[in-house]
Formats: sequence, C-alpha cells, structure tokens
Amino acid sequence: MTRTRNLYLIPYAAWMLLFVATPIVLIVYNSFFDVEGHFTWGNFEKFLTPVYLRMTFNSFWYALLITAFSLLVAYPTAYWLTRTKHKQLWLLLIIVPSWINLLLKTYAFLGLFGTYGFVNAVFEAVGIGTRQILFTDFSFVFVSVYIFIPFMILPIYNALEEINPSLLYAARDLGASSWMTFRRVVFPLTLEGVKAGCQAVFIPALSLFMITRLIAGNRVVTLGTAIEQHFLVTQDWGMGSAIAVLLIIVMAIIMLMTGSRGARNPIR
Repeated sequence: MTRTRNLYLIPYAAWMLLFVATPIVLIVYNSFFDVEGHFTWGNFEKFLTPVYLRMTFNSFWYALLITAFSLLVAYPTAYWLTRTKHKQLWLLLIIVPSWINLLLKTYAFLGLFGTYGFVNAVFEAVGIGTRQILFTDFSFVFVSVYIFIPFMILPIYNALEEINPSLLYAARDLGASSWMTFRRVVFPLTLEGVKAGCQAVFIPALSLFMITRLIAGNRVVTLGTAIEQHFLVTQDWGMGSAIAVLLIIVMAIIMLMTGSRGARNPIR
C-alpha cells in the first residue's frame, strides 16, 4: 500500500522539481551574475538604491490597497452568499470569470475605460463629460480588485459555511445584538478564511506587471514591471533575478507570518 502511494507521488514530485524547484534554483544562480556574466554581489547592492526602494514601497502599497478593497467587497459578498437561495449558482457566476484568460479580461477593460469606451459614453450621456480613466491609479486598483476578488471570496465563504449555527443561536439567546454577534462570534471564526484570502491576493499582487503595463501605463511602476524590463528589454537577467529572489523571500516570510499556528479557540 505504501509503495503504491509512493508511485502515485512520482508525477507530482517530478512536476514540482521541474517547474518549481528548478526555476527557483536558476533564478538564484542568475542573481549573482552581471550582464557580462561575471560573479557579483552588485545586483543586491543596487536593489538598496532609492530607485528600487521606491519601487518596493509602491509594490507593497498597491498590493495592500488591492487586498484591502478586495476584502471590503468580498466579506459582505461571502456573508450574503451563505444566506441566499441558489448559492451554488451565485458561486458559479463568481468563479466563471476566473476561467477567462487574464490578458483577455485586461483588454476588455481597455475597451470599457477607453476615451470612447462604454464608461465614458455613460458619462457623456449623463452630462459629466469624457474623463481620463485609463492610465490612472484608480483604474489599476479597480481592475486588479476585479481580477483577484474571487480568490478572496471563496476562502471566506468556506469559513462562513463551517460556522456551527448553534453558536449564533446561543449568542442571540444571551442577548447579543447582530453587530456583537458578528464581532465576537462570526468574524473571529472566519479569521482563517480572511488570512487565506489575503494571502491569495496580496502575494500575487506584489509582482503584478501585465495589468500594471496595460492599465496603468507608466504611472504605476512596481517590482513586477522592473523584473519584466530587466528580462525582456535591458536583458539584465542578473538584476531581474535578484529582484525575483528578494520577492520570493518576502512572499515566504508573509506566508509564514500569516499561516495557521494550530487550532485554538478564537472567540474571546
């Protein structure tokens, strides 16, 4: 039985080795070489310059905004889903957009937010006039939230579904108001779902580059766009790899800090 189970693990282990471990090793290796192929620590030293520190700040700031707005929209949505009829249908409608290619969704927003797009057409009809929507902080954050919001809704929804209804009934029997029940019972019991959703949004939002390039133009410059530039434009693979290595380390630290620390009673 154990031998059979180990045989089934071979394809998974081979996939992880070839497409996860090997690329990470290559990135770490390349990070120690300059454009001319000489060994150097200069790539990491260069990262500490004001330009890259500013990119790092931008990356964390926009990732935080995207995560916060996603949570503000996702939690009430997930809460409503648990109390509505046909919840499976609504869940399907939320999940289906995530099946569509990211590039196609991004180009759809280029049409919606463009000068002659649908949104500006509505603005013209109501007398507001044409507005510059594309290539702004608003458009970048809005599109990013739209892209990531299913990954925030699903873990929160699962956490809400796992709450024992008898706990809510007990809170009401003890005289707790709806707000107190939510604050002292519901929200603490869904913290693991909230943390999982924040991980699923914040970590990939740190390294966005395609949405940044197409929707925000040159207005938003993050570490993701810097990596893209170094690999595809300047051909400085060492610097691009160094930034990627530092991002991987940061992401690993975030996952360790926000990961579950074992079962415990969250209700105080």
